[in-house]
Amino acid sequence: MGWEGWLTIAVVLSVLGGLVSGRASPVGILFSGLAVLITTTAISGTERLLTPAAAAEGFGSSGLITVGLLFVVAAGLTRTGAVALIANPLIGRAKGLRSAQWRLLTPVAGLSAFLNNTPIVALFLPVVDDLARRLQLPASRLYLPLSYAAILGGTCTLIGTSTNLIVNDLLRTQNAAPGLALFDLAWVGIPVTLTGLAYLLIASPWLLPDRRDVTADRLDPRRYTVEVEVTADGPLVGKSIAEAGLRHLPGLFLAEIERGGRVIPAVGPTEQLQGTDRLVFVGVLESVVDLHKMRGLKPATDAVEDLEEPRRERCLVEAVVSEACPLVGRSIRAGRFRERYEAAVIAVARGGRQLPGKIGDIVLRPGDTLLLETHPSFLERQRDARDFYLVSGVEDSAPPQHEKAWLALPILIGMVGLATTPWVSMLNAALLAAIALIVTRCMDLGEAIRNIDWNVLLVIGAALGIGQAMDNSGAATAISSQVMALTADRPMLTLAAIYLLTLVATELVTNNAAAVLIFPVAMAAAESLGVSATPFVIAIMIAASAAFATPIGYQTNLMVFGPGAYRFTDYLRFGLPLNLIVMTMALLIIPRVWPL
Repeated sequence: MGWEGWLTIAVVLSVLGGLVSGRASPVGILFSGLAVLITTTAISGTERLLTPAAAAEGFGSSGLITVGLLFVVAAGLTRTGAVALIANPLIGRAKGLRSAQWRLLTPVAGLSAFLNNTPIVALFLPVVDDLARRLQLPASRLYLPLSYAAILGGTCTLIGTSTNLIVNDLLRTQNAAPGLALFDLAWVGIPVTLTGLAYLLIASPWLLPDRRDVTADRLDPRRYTVEVEVTADGPLVGKSIAEAGLRHLPGLFLAEIERGGRVIPAVGPTEQLQGTDRLVFVGVLESVVDLHKMRGLKPATDAVEDLEEPRRERCLVEAVVSEACPLVGRSIRAGRFRERYEAAVIAVARGGRQLPGKIGDIVLRPGDTLLLETHPSFLERQRDARDFYLVSGVEDSAPPQHEKAWLALPILIGMVGLATTPWVSMLNAALLAAIALIVTRCMDLGEAIRNIDWNVLLVIGAALGIGQAMDNSGAATAISSQVMALTADRPMLTLAAIYLLTLVATELVTNNAAAVLIFPVAMAAAESLGVSATPFVIAIMIAASAAFATPIGYQTNLMVFGPGAYRFTDYLRFGLPLNLIVMTMALLIIPRVWPL
């Protein structure tokens, strides 16, 4: 190994140190590492580090583009309420942290055995966010277990992760072996997954921090009065208040139900909903927005139906009534608010108390805060007008298109079905699904672009570039050779070394890169020992997938890094014991199923 290898190792260690310190963003740290490698290559004239073209290849990799497309697919499923159709039967009755984790992680692990981990995590990110807010749980104790459960499930079958497929393909092409069957990995994967899930449930309350923002937990002093109507023949008809999930939204309570001209106050949790029931809630903005998105409910005011713009093009806006507003002293209905402002009032906040009567009958006063459903152009029209003191948009508030959910779900199933065939890649299937969601108007192109998490893509692309430098410089090969020299002629020790080497490389340079780098070392070791290569291949597959101790080891770990507000040390504290558990079980099981 020349000076290029030593420099690459120094850059990798510096990047890891920067991530551990948490003093800069992961994007900035990784791009700084890329800059050092590319600049050194340009100055020295060597191509054994990282050329600009090689660095750019990481950002154009099929895996990175697939992740971006899967963000679009997940957004389309969320926008139509299809995610709720999938998730609610699974986790809708969760009551606490352990219950929520069990109901979330078990199906995620099961799905990951047959589907790519990345779309599953992308699909469940908004579910975790809603679940944490509804049950007032720390999201940091759900996001990382979500990623780990998906990783564990992927170890159970040959199609569970892209790494398994890559290594199996290398085995068939380079070793002239028939390869593995679909469920061969289950001998190791199922025990590892069950043990890993038990660890997640037991250890997460102790080893994962509560990263909630204390200021965010203080409920907004504004209390909106909002009316919604139960849609006739909708999914909530016949359900009790508790079964419909209307008692678990934080900072929101059901004040009364109006049914056939009769008012039911002090509504109990067992009260059954009927079609056209008018429900009056009082609560904070976030929960009002959640209520606005629930399938089976619609705003009780007819003004929403009378707006000209299609509902998929609308958003929610907060507006504070000023003294100069011409409707002060008049009711919302009598002042013809919808016709004047091209907006429908769906909730009103005044002094944190419930306002009597229907929304349309409320007489406006200066300082009233109105929650409006309108077109985004309302913000530009009224931002500098004298009618309102303040006008601001509500983030992520577009009304869901529940009627499109039954289009979005077949698109998801079609994507999964195509991806499992030998003719269509995951990238191709995700691209077709994203296009289908846009063409069927489940979402528009602007929404698709806005819902891509560009930070995640940049981090993945930069990590792939640094991994390429490890390969080009000879650093990976040199490290592998030194480790193998210590285990010569000891098959069991060699197997452990291959596993450990793959695991360390995965934590440093991502799973696929690590598997490809270590594979030739493992084949050479098996040949020199005169034993079957299969145990070493299995070890590489498990070790390259079961990487829990760093955020850059697996792309789903990167996907939850920002949403969970994690630090590098969180991965070490929570993931390192799981690494050791999985490694111990794998090394005990592999030689017994595939003798050395």
